[in-house]
Amino acid sequence: MAMALEGTSDDGARSLIDRAFAILGTFQGGRVRQSLSDISRRTGLPIATCHRIVKRLTEWGALERDGDGRYNIGLRLWETASLAPRSVGLQRLARPYLLDLYETTGYAAHLAIREGLELVSIELLQSPRRPAARPRVGNRYPLHATAIGLVLLAHAPEEVRAEVLARPLTAFTSRTYTDPVLLERLLADIRRSGYAVSDRQVDNVHISVAAPVYAADGSVVAACSLALTEQDVDGKNMIHLVRLTATSISRQLAAAGYARPEA
Repeated sequence: MAMALEGTSDDGARSLIDRAFAILGTFQGGRVRQSLSDISRRTGLPIATCHRIVKRLTEWGALERDGDGRYNIGLRLWETASLAPRSVGLQRLARPYLLDLYETTGYAAHLAIREGLELVSIELLQSPRRPAARPRVGNRYPLHATAIGLVLLAHAPEEVRAEVLARPLTAFTSRTYTDPVLLERLLADIRRSGYAVSDRQVDNVHISVAAPVYAADGSVVAACSLALTEQDVDGKNMIHLVRLTATSISRQLAAAGYARPEA
């Protein structure tokens, strides 16, 4: 069923689309199931308007309603998202190498891409005995704190780096880089060395190591990382394994002819 748009003018159609996007956006940040009142409160939409749009999204399959009357993201939306080569195609090609990294080390292996001024997590392999609260696949995070974000920021276009450095840099711990001058020097070092290390910059437990993943045209399209704890760290060996994984994924992307999609 096609999701019909109400309103006869372009402004009316855009308004409805914006509201639908706002509703879908409330499911980010780990909110998997929500009531209609939750969605209304988080979007600021009147409950009647929210109900009308949620009903249409549910009819189309973008949302699903469970037995308790709460809503979650629907299978139809997942089917549509699965056509995105930038995430799913990359994930499919990279996953065997991430799995090998995870099984070799026992530590959480992560794959992410940059979207605008944030990173988007597209794959995470971790032990169910040591689950981490973040990252969550499909969620967005700032670029300046984690090793995987620092790699993506280091290889981002100059205008992206300038915009990130011009904004306030959130301090998650006392170790987080919040000085743009120091961060800019660090990014230059990352480009020279080919890897990044984030030492408890997001929390006071984890240390992450990351390296860039290249497309067939030589552009950086993603980064992969390992998340460790201080007592686990075998620094040089972990850096070597992460860089080896990133190189293997890059070779696979080159063999598949995977190129960075046009922005």
